[in-house]
Amino acid sequence: MRCAWAKVIEGEQMLLSRAIIESSDPVLPTVSIVIPMRNEEHCITRCLDAILGQTYPAHLMEIIVVDGNSQDRSRQVVADYARLDGRITLLSNPAGTIPAGLNVGIKATRGEVIARADARTLLAPDYLRTAVDLLASRRANNVGGPVRSITPTLRGRALALAWGSRFGLGGASARYRESTERWTDTVYLGVYPRKVFEAIGLYDEDILQDEDAELNYRLRARGGRILMSPQLRSDYFNSTSLRRFAVKNLLFGYSKAAVCQKYPRMMNWRHFIPPLFVVGLVLGPLLWGVHWFFGAAWTICMGGYLVACLGVTSYYLYRGEGRATMLLPLIFPVLHLSWGAGFLVGTARFFSRWFGYELQPPPVLQKSMPTSQEEMSMTIKGRP
Repeated sequence: MRCAWAKVIEGEQMLLSRAIIESSDPVLPTVSIVIPMRNEEHCITRCLDAILGQTYPAHLMEIIVVDGNSQDRSRQVVADYARLDGRITLLSNPAGTIPAGLNVGIKATRGEVIARADARTLLAPDYLRTAVDLLASRRANNVGGPVRSITPTLRGRALALAWGSRFGLGGASARYRESTERWTDTVYLGVYPRKVFEAIGLYDEDILQDEDAELNYRLRARGGRILMSPQLRSDYFNSTSLRRFAVKNLLFGYSKAAVCQKYPRMMNWRHFIPPLFVVGLVLGPLLWGVHWFFGAAWTICMGGYLVACLGVTSYYLYRGEGRATMLLPLIFPVLHLSWGAGFLVGTARFFSRWFGYELQPPPVLQKSMPTSQEEMSMTIKGRP
C-alpha cells in the first residue's frame, strides 16, 4: 500500500497529520530512524543490518545513531558502517541518557516521518513500510508493535517472562505478545509524523525511563491517536544481567513517579502496589513487637505474595515456557522491590511538584525546510 501525504482540516481544528491514499502516482515520505546507543557493540551490528535490509526505498531513508559515552567499541562499529553507507550518521550524546540521546537525534533528522529504534532491537524487513502505511490507512499519529524477546539464555528468557507478565508490570504488559490491533495509550518504540514533535515538543529529559509514556500522554492530550499493531514485528535482545534488570526497574519506578507528579491524571492504583509492598516489607518486622496484629498481617501478606509468585510460575510452566520459569520466584521480588523503591525515591525527589509547580513542557522541534511533500499539520490544544 502506498500513500500520499496531505494537509487535512476537520471542522475548525487542524488535527494531526492525515495520510490520504488516493493518488494514482503516490509519493512516499522520507523516513529518519533514530537509535540511542550506549555500550552495545554486540547488538548494534544486527540492529543496523536489519534497518539496512528494510523494504522501504533506500533513497528515502536516513539512519542517525546517537552514542551516549560508550566505553566499548560501539562508536567504532557504527563509524565503520557510516563510511560504507552515507545514509548513516553518528552523533554524540554527552548527557548519556535515553531521552537526551533521542532529542539529539531527532533535532538532526530531515525526514517527514521519524521512527525510533533501540540498539537491541531487530526490525522486521517490512517494519518501516508497514508503519508508514498504518499511519496513512489508520489515520494514526504514532504506531508501534508488541515486544518479542529472543534472548537465548535461560536467565534472559526468565527476565523477559517477568518483564512481560501482568503480575510483573501490570498494565504495561499490553505491549507484550499482543495479537490484536487496537488503539492504546503508548507503544513500544514508535513511528511518528515529524509534525508531532514540531507541535507537542521533544522528549522530556527529566524522565530517565518511561520517556515514551510521557511523550505519548502529551500526544493523546492534544488529540493524537496511538495504534498498537501486531503487523509491526520486531525482536528484542533483553539483557541477561539481573543487576542491570534491577537498576532499569529502579529507574522506571523513579521516572514513573516523576511522570505521575507532572501529570496526575496518569496515576493508576496499580502504581502504588510495589511501593506499598516495599514499605510493608520494611515496617512489618519493626512493628511486630508493638502488637501481634502487625506481625500476623505481615506474615499473611508475605505468604500471599509467595503463593502468587508460585502461581504465576506454575501458569507459565503449564503453558510450556520451559525451565526458565523456575527462576521467576526469585526475579519477581527483584522487579517489584526495585520498581517500588524507585517510585518512593522519585516521590520524595519530585515532592515539590505537588505545590505550586509550573509545568515547563520540552521545547518543540524546529520546523524543517519545505519539501516537495505537502506539509502535515496538527491542532495544539491546551496543556495536558
